[in-house]
Amino acid sequence: MKTGLLTFYHIHHYGAMLQAYATERAVASLGSECEIIDYYVNQDNTLFQRPTGLGSAAHDAHTALHYGPLKARYERFEAFSRENLNISGRRYQSLEELRQAELPYDVLLSGSDQIWNPKIFPDGRFDPVFFGAFSHKRKIAYAPSFGIPRIPDGMEEELRTYLESFSHLSVRERQGQGIVRDITGKDVPVVLDPTLLLERTDWAAAARDGGAGRGYILCYCISRPDALAPYIRRLAEETGLPVVQLCGVRQKVHPKARCILSAGPAEFLGLFRDAAYVCTNSFHGTVFSVQFQKPFFTAVAPAEMAAPESSRTFSLLSRLGLGERIIGKGDTADLTAPIDWAAVGERLGRERKLSLDYLRCALEDRPHTPEEAPVKAEERPLPHLADHTHCTGCTACASGCPKDAITMERDREGFAYPVIDGAACVRCGHCTAVCPVLRERPQSSMPAVFAAWNRNDEIRRDSTSGGVFTLLAEYILESGGVVFGAAFDGSQHLRHTACFRKEELWRLRGAKYVQSDLEGVFREVRRWLDQRPVLFSGTPCQVDGLYRYLGGRPENLTTCDLVCHGVPSPGVWEDMARSLEARRQQPLQAVRFRNKVAGWKDSHFTAVYGDGTVDTAPLFRTEYGRAFGRALFLRPSCYRCPYASMTRVGDLTLGDFWGLRPDELPDQQEKGISLLLVNTPHGSHIFDQLPLAKQPFPPERAIAGNPRLASPIPLPPERTAFFAAYALEPFDQVRREFCRLPPLPVRAAGRLLSPEVKAAIRKKLK
Repeated sequence: MKTGLLTFYHIHHYGAMLQAYATERAVASLGSECEIIDYYVNQDNTLFQRPTGLGSAAHDAHTALHYGPLKARYERFEAFSRENLNISGRRYQSLEELRQAELPYDVLLSGSDQIWNPKIFPDGRFDPVFFGAFSHKRKIAYAPSFGIPRIPDGMEEELRTYLESFSHLSVRERQGQGIVRDITGKDVPVVLDPTLLLERTDWAAAARDGGAGRGYILCYCISRPDALAPYIRRLAEETGLPVVQLCGVRQKVHPKARCILSAGPAEFLGLFRDAAYVCTNSFHGTVFSVQFQKPFFTAVAPAEMAAPESSRTFSLLSRLGLGERIIGKGDTADLTAPIDWAAVGERLGRERKLSLDYLRCALEDRPHTPEEAPVKAEERPLPHLADHTHCTGCTACASGCPKDAITMERDREGFAYPVIDGAACVRCGHCTAVCPVLRERPQSSMPAVFAAWNRNDEIRRDSTSGGVFTLLAEYILESGGVVFGAAFDGSQHLRHTACFRKEELWRLRGAKYVQSDLEGVFREVRRWLDQRPVLFSGTPCQVDGLYRYLGGRPENLTTCDLVCHGVPSPGVWEDMARSLEARRQQPLQAVRFRNKVAGWKDSHFTAVYGDGTVDTAPLFRTEYGRAFGRALFLRPSCYRCPYASMTRVGDLTLGDFWGLRPDELPDQQEKGISLLLVNTPHGSHIFDQLPLAKQPFPPERAIAGNPRLASPIPLPPERTAFFAAYALEPFDQVRREFCRLPPLPVRAAGRLLSPEVKAAIRKKLK
């Protein structure tokens, strides 16, 4: 049998050429002759680029300066292709040429790489060739990638027609699996990248000396190192090993890095084989770190960090038990933590067998029925909890555990997550059942929207916006109830606490831009609900967690959720508080994140110290406020928050009524105006009892001033770099690097330039 392989193979890119090499050999190992069909488009390997502007000019200047090694790299790629790839004797330049050709293949194989990504091709559409549309012969797919999260509008039917012609389909990422399911209704397997189908010995045999000796820190970056920089720096400091940079990106990743520009595919393999450590932001850099069993750290693109379920790096490393080697996460491994390569090898062997079984069945035109993984007999698995990307830290699982087998423990980012004690857990599944993230939330009707404020100017002045929370809390207290809200303790640790007297409400007033500690609070709420009315105020995820823990909505419970920008890391805040204390050499006595010393619309961050001194400045001109405004250190779940909508969980919702025109409530705006949403019949009843000043508004006005009522805040690209540095560097160094205000000329330009110009500049600087 002869297989014709449709793939990217010609471009001088290590991953592309080595995946073609691996696919060809994997097919041959299964008894089928394999030949790459010599067809390629939009793949230019010339050393000098066509003039298009400053970018191409800078590229060509760099090439001219390093012409010798870059020319050697070019020749090595060509030699590797010539010596190692079995390419058809005829080159085809169009779909029509292939249609008219007498092709000697029994089956056509599409894969791997992003051959099904329409955005790669000049016309922005699928290339029919990579779907085998030129032939009626049997077609199979091994690990092709779409490379995009969704198919462009108007191209779905075209894709459906192509996919229906395949006898066997597989994909490289879960994202592609979802696309195929949506288009065809079929569940197809996610298989390994072809480079993982070969054994380490196969790759060692293809490797050549990379020219760097042995025992070094290999850095292979295909984009700016950013988050990798502190790992490269600290590894060099702690190990004393030299830094060798295999140049993908053409900027130095370390001041003392030795840059190698001349490596072809075989030398690429040799550099990985001979390294002591690897730092990379390349998928195939990650693959060959695993293949050669090198301690490594890898960084992923911001889009992958925001949606790890769509990332091939997350997908691979989670399957191999190596997720902690991805940097900028709460569970990233210690700098010199060892890797259990025996366990990794066992998992990789199992995955390799499954993928080769699929490929064998596809080649032989047999149904693919993957073997079920054997179930170990020792004990039932631990209950399923929400992963780090989705877990809100609401504590419903820990609070509801009947055996106290779950504790909330902080990760490297300073956020608390549930940890199950396997010895104490009885596998009852209650934690899974109460988790809000693992259950669909019912839709609710559109709330009634009001601008509202407290008529007591003193309380209003002491509140973040209109002072409505105090009126609500006083109503509950006057009914003999208890109020739960967030308050700082003497160490500036934010924790939900119970309040029984009006005189104590000042502790709960005001915005606090930190995630609060709820340990033990839900159980305390339940105890008080047996005796008196309770008001619980918190973020929407905390309110939902409380309802899930309680198993319903008790009559004497009133809840108030907040319009939430996202919750910052308690660990980062507490480090910032210690830094403020060290700079002042005084303990912090109190902090106000939104002080109205200059009015409602110019909120100040105010810190009061033990000796009575006070620092105050506009919030977004302080280090913490600026970083908070950029969403730099919010909880991972905040960037995909399911509560960022007008479907609210609390009886009432409170926030600031931003977006009012100057002619709307002009006498009240300087003092602060609350946004109040009335969400439930119970909330409506409470609302009717409050002595508020209020004015109704249409729902769209609430959303216009508070975008978090429509969608979550996007994950900022620099978040990964921040937490990578936070894991390794002294906090004051991290603070200065990421939180400082930009220079005065930059701030001035920021005020003068339009959003469009700013976006264009950012794009150029990437």
